[in-house]
Amino acid sequence: MLDISEVSRQSGVAASKLRYYEEIGLIRSIGRSGLRRVFAPDVLSRLSLIALGQAAGFSLAEIGDMLGQEGKPDIDRERLGAKADALDRRIKQLSAIRDGLRHAMTCTAPRHLDCPTFQRLMRIALAKQSARGPGRQGAKGAKAARGARGAREARTQHGRTRLRRDG
Repeated sequence: MLDISEVSRQSGVAASKLRYYEEIGLIRSIGRSGLRRVFAPDVLSRLSLIALGQAAGFSLAEIGDMLGQEGKPDIDRERLGAKADALDRRIKQLSAIRDGLRHAMTCTAPRHLDCPTFQRLMRIALAKQSARGPGRQGAKGAKAARGARGAREARTQHGRTRLRRDG
């Protein structure tokens, strides 16, 4: 049996994240030792699977589906293949962007906007953005936009500045 601090130390996963994983059903404690959660040693293997799934781009919900509730992973091979295909497409896109950046870095045109290759890259980028639809932002961009709209600086009694939610 491993208490939560030992699981955190061995896995490198913060205790707060371990509690969250337990809350959403990805891992399960087997009891308590005083006030500390206690886990079976196989939780480290489960945490490794979670980390691998996240590194591959799976959401925690998708990972939870593949981990199963009984502690025995049921990994969908078709889902793995689909994710590998998506990664191949993303690698191809990123490689094209990298190559375009390298070209722009060494381009001999007097201005980047005069370079046909750079103009083609701009058209491709715009086409990809418009394919995502109007007003669509990435998760971080949308969160930042909401935060900027709903937060305002406020001074505390100690002179520190903090953000305060409006409305």
